[in-house]
Amino acid sequence: MQKVISTDKAPSAIGPYSQAIEINNMVYTSGVIPVNPATGEIPEGVEAQANQAFQNLCNLVEASGSKVENIVKTTVFIKEMNDFGKINEIYKNYFKEPFPARSCVEVARLPKDVLLEIEAIAYK
Repeated sequence: MQKVISTDKAPSAIGPYSQAIEINNMVYTSGVIPVNPATGEIPEGVEAQANQAFQNLCNLVEASGSKVENIVKTTVFIKEMNDFGKINEIYKNYFKEPFPARSCVEVARLPKDVLLEIEAIAYK
């Protein structure tokens, strides 16, 4: 049986989807963007946006009853592949070895014209 995960410590869904779903002790998040959930503001610059998005993702995973260390896979969507190195530096502040498996894809456009979006799969 699936369970909807929702928290006010991550941006609310801006469409017909759940922030995350838990099924069989696995947590699947939707894409998380760098919106400050308290203010609705989007920070300027890729480093600030990466910090906000990764913090939002951590908050969402923790709201599920799991923890960041239990994330086994992430997918990062970035607007500009030239920001890959900057994003990696921020990523290392949130994820420790052994790092989750990860895909990183450059995309043409993201919701609210943010610079990156991240989704994850974690176990409980």
